[in-house]
Amino acid sequence: MKGRKDLLGLEDLSRHEIELILDTACSFQEVLERPIPKVPTLRGKTVANLFFEPSTRTRLSFELAEKRLSADTVNFTASGSSLSKGESLKDTARNIEAMQIDMIVIRHQASGAPHFLARCLDCSVINGGDGRHEHPTQGLLDILTVLEHKGKIEGLKVVIVGDIAHSRVARSNIWGLSKLGARVVLCGPSTLMPLEIERLGVEVTYDIDEALEDADVVNVLRIQLERQKGAFFPTLREYARYFGITRQRLSVAREDVLVLHPGPMNRGVEIAQDVADGPFSVILEQVTNGVAVRMAVLYLLSGIDESAKLA
Repeated sequence: MKGRKDLLGLEDLSRHEIELILDTACSFQEVLERPIPKVPTLRGKTVANLFFEPSTRTRLSFELAEKRLSADTVNFTASGSSLSKGESLKDTARNIEAMQIDMIVIRHQASGAPHFLARCLDCSVINGGDGRHEHPTQGLLDILTVLEHKGKIEGLKVVIVGDIAHSRVARSNIWGLSKLGARVVLCGPSTLMPLEIERLGVEVTYDIDEALEDADVVNVLRIQLERQKGAFFPTLREYARYFGITRQRLSVAREDVLVLHPGPMNRGVEIAQDVADGPFSVILEQVTNGVAVRMAVLYLLSGIDESAKLA
């Protein structure tokens, strides 16, 4: 990622850059397994976490990644800040940067907010999820989890099921998996499928059994009710009946199928209890891999010399 200041999405990355992040994340996994899982790599660097939306996994994972790299961290929440007094996002971010901040991690409800800040600021900007656009580190940790189990991405059939229209996770997965050679199949209600999504090089089906046939990986997405402004399907029970992932439905997939979910899960709606906790599930491994992936991104954007990575 030489010469790259920001991580705004996987759409902008080359295959080589994606592979570099994944390889670097594998190196940091070794650090996380040490008795003292910490390195001084980013000592003296300061990272500000700007979260304008609720988050558990992403926020804690970034904070932990920063601490594992010995960076100083500053955490910002919109409630109680100058934003409530009418200050613009640009002015807020520029004032934070003026405190000698080296990197900003931002999660925002508006698609494109990280891109806007990246144009306004000299420090590095990392997209922690923006509206319906992308969630690049989630896409990377999903790919890393698959890679650990399958040993490759090329040629795998990866099925993404659920609320595609409102999912930034889906978009990052589509870009990342496609660039690494996977066959990506999308499935969900027609009301939750973006128009002309096939232009991104994916296949679309509205038949869950057809989608799951011979699938190597199934990535189950949450129904994002908070982003929906209309009735996209009759009831949650109806959705579970036609698109919920159950053990019975998975019987047509590969014997070694992997089941992923970015969380939080609506158990009994998009995923059955015995699937979420069953032998095919790698959901908790995704969470673990998130720390290593975010360490890799922070390190690669920091400009620190390669020799200092694991010291």
